[in-house]
Amino acid sequence: MVRFRLGTRGSPLALTQAHMVRAALASAQGWSEDAVQIVPIKTTGDRVQDRALAEIGGKALWTKELDRALYDREIDASVHSMKDVETIRPDWLHIAAMLPRADVRDRLIGAATIAELRPGAVIGTSSPRRRAQLLSHRPDLTITLLRGNVDTRLAAVANGDVDATLLAAAGLDRLGREVGQPVPTDQMLPAPAQGAVGIETRADDAAATMLVASIDHAETHACVMAERALLAALAADCHSPVAALASLAGEMLTLRAELLAEDGSSRVGGWVEGGVDEELGARLAVDLLERAAPEVRRLFAGG
Repeated sequence: MVRFRLGTRGSPLALTQAHMVRAALASAQGWSEDAVQIVPIKTTGDRVQDRALAEIGGKALWTKELDRALYDREIDASVHSMKDVETIRPDWLHIAAMLPRADVRDRLIGAATIAELRPGAVIGTSSPRRRAQLLSHRPDLTITLLRGNVDTRLAAVANGDVDATLLAAAGLDRLGREVGQPVPTDQMLPAPAQGAVGIETRADDAAATMLVASIDHAETHACVMAERALLAALAADCHSPVAALASLAGEMLTLRAELLAEDGSSRVGGWVEGGVDEELGARLAVDLLERAAPEVRRLFAGG
């Protein structure tokens, strides 16, 4: 008997993450996994692969169909890669839980290090952050649009369509793809919320919210919410090259971030620390925008 319905995108990675959530829920509730139904939902972001997200509607392309299904009670909760979830969510939605965060780093596919890429190498990515970070280290690189699921992007490198690409280590690990070299976070800070899987419920569905909360990983939740608070304070969007990473040691949360110009020619970084309940994201946003060059500040509505 189906007790709970989980909505998810239909990509291989999204389905893998939904199965992770199903297993965690079944274990926490003492159910068989058959009690949790996975409901794949096709999103606009999956259908349109030839343009950058920022050109066709931003991160909502990954969430709006799932939101509609949740609103219409076709599903009880939705599973997301948190880095793909818009910063400002409708009031009727609630981020009820996050799974333990995986490796936050990017992996470089096609070369051992950024320094070892050939002069003028063609790098495929759709991420403004990755583009800006790569160009800040290697202004000679040529960056071209590359979208699609993990295997599509790996194939682009294998086929010689591009010299290299960057993919999230978490996604590769979850799919069992042992490829690429991790890029240290002191060289490339990750996207805010990278490596985190979140589960949303309707705010008025107390039963579903309480059930999902039983699998929440508090440390991941606190760190990701701090990173999302930074994005909110910056009023960052899909065009804004921003990287952030929070870490928790006991009761002390440390939030690091950097903002970049689109072409990587300018960047500003910083960090703050304090209690989990402190408004660290807002504090760091003010600091970064005050010190950012005009070509960086103009990319953020908060500036």
